[in-house]
Amino acid sequence: MKRQPKLETRSKHILEVEGLKFKDLNDNGVLDPYEDWRLDSETRARDLAKRMTVEELAGNMVIKSQRMGLAQEDKSKTSHDGILDEEVYEDKNIFIGQINHGSTKHIKEMGLRHFILRENFSEEDIARWVNALNEVAEESRLGIPVIIASNSRNENAERTFGMNDAVGVFTTYPSTLGLAAVYLGDKARNYHPDGDYDYSIFKEFGEIARDEWKYSGLRKGYMYMLDTATDPRWQRFYGTFGEDVELITKAGEDLLDAFQGEEVNEESVAMTMKHFPGGGARENGFDPHYAEGKFNVYRTPGSLEKYHMPPFKAVVDKNVSSIMPYYSIPAHEKSAVQNYKGKRIPFEPVGFSFNEYFIQNILREDMGFKGYINSDSGILDNMAWGVMHLEKQDRAAYAVNNGVDLISDTNESHWIIKAYDEGKISHERLVEANVRLLKEMFDLGLFDEKTYVDPAKAKEIVRDEKNLAKAYSAHQRSVVLLKNKENTLPLKEKTKLYFDYLHKESDKAETFRNEALKELKDRDDIILVDSPEEAEAIFVQITPKSGNYFSATPGLLELDLCEEKTNKALDGSEYTETTVANIGKLEEYRKLADKNNAKLLVSVNSTMPWLLENAEKYADVLLANFETFIPAQVDVLVGKFAPTGKLPFTFPKNEAVLAVDENGICASPNDVPGYDKHKYMKETYAYKDVEGNEYKLGYGLSY
Repeated sequence: MKRQPKLETRSKHILEVEGLKFKDLNDNGVLDPYEDWRLDSETRARDLAKRMTVEELAGNMVIKSQRMGLAQEDKSKTSHDGILDEEVYEDKNIFIGQINHGSTKHIKEMGLRHFILRENFSEEDIARWVNALNEVAEESRLGIPVIIASNSRNENAERTFGMNDAVGVFTTYPSTLGLAAVYLGDKARNYHPDGDYDYSIFKEFGEIARDEWKYSGLRKGYMYMLDTATDPRWQRFYGTFGEDVELITKAGEDLLDAFQGEEVNEESVAMTMKHFPGGGARENGFDPHYAEGKFNVYRTPGSLEKYHMPPFKAVVDKNVSSIMPYYSIPAHEKSAVQNYKGKRIPFEPVGFSFNEYFIQNILREDMGFKGYINSDSGILDNMAWGVMHLEKQDRAAYAVNNGVDLISDTNESHWIIKAYDEGKISHERLVEANVRLLKEMFDLGLFDEKTYVDPAKAKEIVRDEKNLAKAYSAHQRSVVLLKNKENTLPLKEKTKLYFDYLHKESDKAETFRNEALKELKDRDDIILVDSPEEAEAIFVQITPKSGNYFSATPGLLELDLCEEKTNKALDGSEYTETTVANIGKLEEYRKLADKNNAKLLVSVNSTMPWLLENAEKYADVLLANFETFIPAQVDVLVGKFAPTGKLPFTFPKNEAVLAVDENGICASPNDVPGYDKHKYMKETYAYKDVEGNEYKLGYGLSY
């Protein structure tokens, strides 16, 4: 028999039945099945769904980004001591134009229970916010609690909407690509800290993140990306685990073990993994957040099943709670025939959230997926690829009838209601979707003991020094030593070091340089100098940026490390591209180093597989880092930590292997990982430096 949970209510009563306590969530004085914690989650979910009105069913089928009141300048537009935002305003973004109605109306009048947190406040503030939302929810007719989702929060990066919405509050590891570099390095040297032979960096990371999220009230992760990154120009390459299908599969399995456990329960953070059936097969890098990238192109026979599907099958087998399909349309005319389990896949010309065959036949029937489908943001609006000609209620019906249970990032549940009123969605289908959604909430204990969280406990968990030490170790291990000319590393003790930072935006470069200098100033193993002329070693951190995540570049996205480079747009016109302002400084530093018998050390923030020649040709030492802390990189330079990281992807050798012909076909296949691209080309793909090192998957030096 289940134990009596500790129940807390803020407005509803507690019932006592047979010596046990239950929340009377609908305040009718009777113990209803959905209130009975002794029953299984499926039974409770079915009972509750049948009690919900159509408006409540539809409201629970949308998830919206919700601001915290702390971000509101006009405190008269807040409630609950300023923690909830109640402003009514037009919410326009790349996904949708909608009216934000405020937290209380969303919950009490519109029936919303799923929200996305994108802001970067403290763990205590997050906990207070979640509690306030649940206070409002408890006051509603049925007392259904809220559930808060977020994109990842435990990897270092510049904040980017939709990728790194928040950073630096929770324990901060390197990026997902950095975790992959750590994993490959640990695996290569059979690394088992403390003799733990079941150790995995993904499990370590996931277990720490899970506790920080759970105690802060975040119970749903919009993560992680299981997309196999096969096109180096794809902006979202950055959020993946790279190109190694086996590694991505391992990452998905271990992260599920850490966040969810064998099944979703009261100690879990439930996961929405993405983007089924794999978003990496981009057409020359263009992304389906905009029209130019709305197709997934599979020119290589068998690539979909071999390179893109395996990670999703693995997490389905481990009971992932939810899966998010990508926006894109599988391109019929541009793709080779693709099969799954020996059956030809029909490519219906609609985005994957509308695609019945991929959701129902492959994901549910062939793979055996039992959870719910959470669409990506904007499928009823700006990213309704393949169904843009339909009215919004018809888009809603198309998605819901073909398998979508939760539509992101919107509060416009009225389109679902309208589709229902017009007979285009059945009541049975609304109930089915809600049973799936509510079951997760019951499994997580949100109706019972886990409705409210303790802000003080959240602070205690997040500030754990042992976890910070583990994260720092991962930063050290994420560094990949690509080139070490004449055994430059490790540097001798107390080397005179000059540090510079190159970025696409010069003001950011100066800010980040100053921040790094503050972190390095108290080290006793180097002597920081104020000018490169004084230096025995010049250390340059490069953080390139190319294009815009949410809009197409005029031409092909530039991977060259360049400033003021003239490129040709797709329409034949010319435009100027910059990925790193002042990259020309490297040549100046090279001349100065030669003059003063100094060394030039260059580290490239490898958010994408950049074309490295303009950095490598000048460098005595070349590092690849992955949003890695600067002090951890210096540890590698001075010999405090011998490098162990290995590349999670292959750097392309030049622009020729990325060239696109007049028919839009790339010299290297967009749907094949870098390590296998050479099989479909007349030449090699990987970059080779002047030392003869080939920068391909799994490569990395030590000393």
